[in-house]
Amino acid sequence: MNIVSIVDYGMCNLDSVARAVEECGGKAIITNKSDEIDRANRIILPGVGAFPDAMKNIRIRSLDKILGEQVIEKKIPVLGICLGMQMMATMGCEGQSTEGLGWIPGRVIRLEPFEDDSRIPHIGWNEVHPARPSILFAGIDPGKDFYFVHSYHFCPDYEEDILAKTPYGKGFVSAIQRSSIFGVQFHPEKSQRIGFQLIKNFLSI
Repeated sequence: MNIVSIVDYGMCNLDSVARAVEECGGKAIITNKSDEIDRANRIILPGVGAFPDAMKNIRIRSLDKILGEQVIEKKIPVLGICLGMQMMATMGCEGQSTEGLGWIPGRVIRLEPFEDDSRIPHIGWNEVHPARPSILFAGIDPGKDFYFVHSYHFCPDYEEDILAKTPYGKGFVSAIQRSSIFGVQFHPEKSQRIGFQLIKNFLSI
């Protein structure tokens, strides 16, 4: 059984993520302790809220150091969810320029509506279209709906880091991957059967 550290930096409801991991066959540990993150063989970085506040909380708790060791040096698979995905970027532009974790080069910028037919924040179900094959979307048909709640999105510097896109507003990247680093803008734990399939896929990596 995979031991999954769900990183607690004080900015999201972690119980729903933990329940989803347990239902999908993993052992979930909600933690902000370096030794528990070090023992895990999977990491989930969730998040709801503002990029600057999240990065401040990560650094105050010195979580950036242990996460960097696990993810970059040891190649432990990590899944960023919503704000957790955005923090993987080089820079966030929410309110002020804030340095991110820098795991995948890119910036986090505000969503742009397309004329008058798309509201910001983007809340609700929407299609996710994989840009390339990945184990993360195994068994999930292209164009399936996942649940979103966000006003900002990740713009990777390199096309090869883009895993999926969503046609909302002017369109945005809804999933990223570089090696064993995965991120999704949507909430798989709130996306019912399809979301749970994605979590199972992550646990199988």
